[in-house]
Amino acid sequence: MRWHVRISSAVMSAVLFSGVASAHGVGGTRFDAPLPLSLLFVGAGATVGLTAVWLGATGTRLDGVRARRLASLSPKTATALRGVARVAFLVAFVWVLYAGLFGKQVRAENFATVFVWPVWIRGVGLVAVLFGSPWRALSPWLTVYDGLAWLEGTDVSLVGAYPSRLGEWPAVFGFVAGIGIVENLTVIPRSPRLTATVVAAYALVMVAGGLCFGREWFRRADALDVLYRLFGRVAPVAATRDADGGIRFELRAPWHGTTDGVSDLSVTAFVVATVYTVSFDGFTSTSEYQTILFDVREALGVGPVVSVGLYAVGFVGFLVAFALVAATTDRLVGNSESWRTTACAFAPTVLPIAVAYELAHNYPYVLRNAGQLAAVLGPYLGSATDAIEPLWWLSLPAFWWSQILLIVGGHVVAVVASHEVARRRYATRSLARRAHLPLTALMIGYTVLSLWIVSRPVVAG
Repeated sequence: MRWHVRISSAVMSAVLFSGVASAHGVGGTRFDAPLPLSLLFVGAGATVGLTAVWLGATGTRLDGVRARRLASLSPKTATALRGVARVAFLVAFVWVLYAGLFGKQVRAENFATVFVWPVWIRGVGLVAVLFGSPWRALSPWLTVYDGLAWLEGTDVSLVGAYPSRLGEWPAVFGFVAGIGIVENLTVIPRSPRLTATVVAAYALVMVAGGLCFGREWFRRADALDVLYRLFGRVAPVAATRDADGGIRFELRAPWHGTTDGVSDLSVTAFVVATVYTVSFDGFTSTSEYQTILFDVREALGVGPVVSVGLYAVGFVGFLVAFALVAATTDRLVGNSESWRTTACAFAPTVLPIAVAYELAHNYPYVLRNAGQLAAVLGPYLGSATDAIEPLWWLSLPAFWWSQILLIVGGHVVAVVASHEVARRRYATRSLARRAHLPLTALMIGYTVLSLWIVSRPVVAG
């Protein structure tokens, strides 16, 4: 049986196992399913586990899976599109600052709050998931830096080269602080003025860092650049820039970009942060989280800052869990390499999980706010326009199925990717199967956890 038949069958198994819970009537929950959710959890976990067993038993090889060319853009067209995108996003950036600071301070009616968090941060992420990262063409701070470099006649790096010892740690800090804490745990996304202030502060840090360390700063210290680039590894359509400046688009398997390891532990930590943060964001909407939050607040006698502590504790727990998986893998195969090397090798294989949950958790949020932009932009365009409703088609059953297929499908793709990494790294099929066990166990557990989170009643925070 050829590889694509096997993988297709595995995905079909996800559909069949998921179908057992298409309607459990619980008024306060997100879903309405006729059968106990426990059947869904068992079926989804079994789908992931059986996929790993199948791949290990058959020794499926993915080396021969080739990307297929879809289309291409000439250098002139590609350059023009990049220029238009750069100017448009720079205008949007300036508009965010103006509207946020001086516009109407109503969340749903201000361009800053409607655009920045859902359409910019999450929306560009969804584009990266599908087509690869567009951030190099959009980044307003890189555009400002390029303008200053053009005036100077050369790239600017006043301090010197970017210190390699920093790795991507500045980006990890930026992601945890900006997305993990500011977006998910504070009231800043509800305030146009605070949103504009945060964007302005981050832009100043990015431009200042670029002027100190040059262009490499933006690639390694900008949390959005690193985030979208990692998401782009899973994109089924890859946009690649040719030597002459043209762009070619290729259709590829979703695990294609996740089988090459990352450079160091800072990128590994960033990958874990993406998986953890989107799950934590979903968890904060549950009654269980609210109970934990207020119990800890009462026990410690402190205020809302407890939520930051809970986020930090959970993040450290995820980092430790992934490190233990890497160390256990080395022990099982008798590997003399450091667990750090193993962690860096397998880290990209969990990106399909992060991407799947990002899509499942955020696509309604992005589309709803993209439709709201029509009403926000109306007065500036000289017309009163109602918000567009892009989610008119999204019934409760459709939303349920989308969550199931995305989450279980993402884990199946991750299992395929990790199998391929294990097969390449270890000399025999037996060693590869052993190496695959710890990460597969972690993925099964996380599959059930993810589905449990999306099945819980939503509690207003």
